[in-house]
Amino acid sequence: MSVEIEDTYAEAFEGLYFRVLVTADDEETLKKAAEDATATPSIVIGRIEGGVERYLRKDETPDGRLGVILQFWAALEKDKPLDKVIRKFYKEFSYRIRQDILVKPFTAVFDMCLDPIGRVDAMERIGHCGDGYEWIENLYGREMIIVPIMVPDFKIERYLGYGRGVTGGNFWYMCKTKEAVMEAGKRALEAIHKVEGVVTPFDICSAGSKAETKFPEIGPTTNHPYCPSLRKRLGGKSKVPEDVNYIPEIIINGITLESVKRAMKVGIEAASKVDGVVKISAGNYGGKLGDYKIYLRELFS
Repeated sequence: MSVEIEDTYAEAFEGLYFRVLVTADDEETLKKAAEDATATPSIVIGRIEGGVERYLRKDETPDGRLGVILQFWAALEKDKPLDKVIRKFYKEFSYRIRQDILVKPFTAVFDMCLDPIGRVDAMERIGHCGDGYEWIENLYGREMIIVPIMVPDFKIERYLGYGRGVTGGNFWYMCKTKEAVMEAGKRALEAIHKVEGVVTPFDICSAGSKAETKFPEIGPTTNHPYCPSLRKRLGGKSKVPEDVNYIPEIIINGITLESVKRAMKVGIEAASKVDGVVKISAGNYGGKLGDYKIYLRELFS
């Protein structure tokens, strides 16, 4: 590969995820539900982040309609019992279903967790939107909750699995031009989304962060040594190469470590083929915070 790959690693974390399938009658409604439900990657403020894994054809879904697989992620807080983390995660997840999917006409939700470590009862925080008038039916070989709403009716599989996976896999592709930022990002995302079980919550992310901050009430703040606009101001403390003007990041969450590694590899390969991309690197915290170190050069060994 002609583009330099820095001898560094991405620092990734163990996380929890729900993986669900949403179906709808038409493409426009389906895309709106998917985009609304995953629009805010907000895990840094103790909420959840989501992403679109891939869209499905009618012959790939239980009810024979267009579908999309979505993932929703939460940090695995090691200082708290797992059941407490799950309760908080399920509460936040339920908002995304209720406020962004249930309200779209003729939508349905199915469980798609491949390797669940547990399940939640969707009746508790979603089914009871029917105010006690909801009921259970066996449809498509699954136990489904029917929630009566004014454009009847919303359907959701009763038991939704949650799994343990990997968050925060990432790579940076350092660019000379704006055009390279967008074209390389587009090609990388197209390649990544062909890998089963991964999502890119931020897609092309322009704001890499660091753990240290002068403003802890905000949370992670700008990774200033890598800000091109601060190169002269920081002098010798700047880590931006001279021929680099932009450092976008692509973050990857996946249901397995291997799926994250595979997605990083194909994403880097795709980005590296674009003129104006001069170097590949990754974000980490000096190995102090993460559960995994994914070394970039090892992806190609």
